[in-house]
Amino acid sequence: MYNNKDYKSLHIQVNDGVGFIAFNQPDNENKINLSMANDIRAICEEFNFSSEVNVVLITGTGKYFCGGDDENSVSPEISDQLRNEIYRMQNFRVAKSLLNIDKPVVCAINGDAIGHGLEIAMCSDIRLAVPNAKFSMPQIIHGSMPWDGGTQLLPRLIGRSNASELLMTGKTINSKKALSIGLIESVIPKPKLLTEAKTLANSISKLGPIATRYAKEAVLKGIDMTIEQGMRLEMDLNLLLQTTEDRAEGLSSFMDKRTPKFTGK
Repeated sequence: MYNNKDYKSLHIQVNDGVGFIAFNQPDNENKINLSMANDIRAICEEFNFSSEVNVVLITGTGKYFCGGDDENSVSPEISDQLRNEIYRMQNFRVAKSLLNIDKPVVCAINGDAIGHGLEIAMCSDIRLAVPNAKFSMPQIIHGSMPWDGGTQLLPRLIGRSNASELLMTGKTINSKKALSIGLIESVIPKPKLLTEAKTLANSISKLGPIATRYAKEAVLKGIDMTIEQGMRLEMDLNLLLQTTEDRAEGLSSFMDKRTPKFTGK
C-alpha cells in the first residue's frame, strides 16, 4: 500500500501498526523544499485515515533531523523578497497536517532541529533526541520570525519565558538544556535512538487505538479550555469509549487474565 516511489523525499514504512516517516534528503540537511512539503502533507493524511496505522514515528536520515527551509528551492521566477517569503509560507507549511494527525506521534530527533525543523518536531506528542542535537529558532537573527506554528507551539511546550528567550534571541540550545525545559522527553545515544523510539511506538500501538486517540484529544483540546471544560471533555470522551468493542475487550481480557486484542472498533 505504501510505496516509497510515491514519496521521493521521504522513506515510508508501516509495520505492526506503526507508520514510519523518515526525512530522506541528508545531503541537504533534510531541509524543507516544495517536494518534501507536499510529501509530508500527503503522507500525514494517508496515515491519519489508515486502519493499518495506530502510531506515527518521525525521524530524519543522516546527521540532521531537519535543518530548516531550503532557501534555494524557491522558483527562479520569484525574485522579489516579499513574494519569495509569501511563496514559502503558502507552499512549505506542514504543521497543520502534522497536528491534524489524531493518532499519537513520536519524534526521534536524530540531529539538529533548526527553525522550521524544530516547528515540525514540536507537532509531535513525544520527542526523543540524541545528545549532540541542537535546537533553535533563528529566524529573528535574519529579521524574520516563525510562520509554521513556532510562536504558538513553543510557549505551550516550555512556557512563555523560555519560549520568548528562544524566539527573541535566536539562541541555540543543546539536548541537555532542551530536556531541562521540557522541549524533549529523553536524551538517548544515537546508536539506540531509533530502536528505543520504535519500541516506544510499538508499545503504544499495542494499546487500544481509540483510547489513545481520545487521550490525545483530551490533552490537546484541554490545553485551551478551563479545567472545568477540560474535565467535561474528558468525561464525554470516556463515555464514548465505553460504547466501543475495544473497551469491552479490555474488560473481558482483564477478567480472563489475558492480553487484550484490540481492533480499533
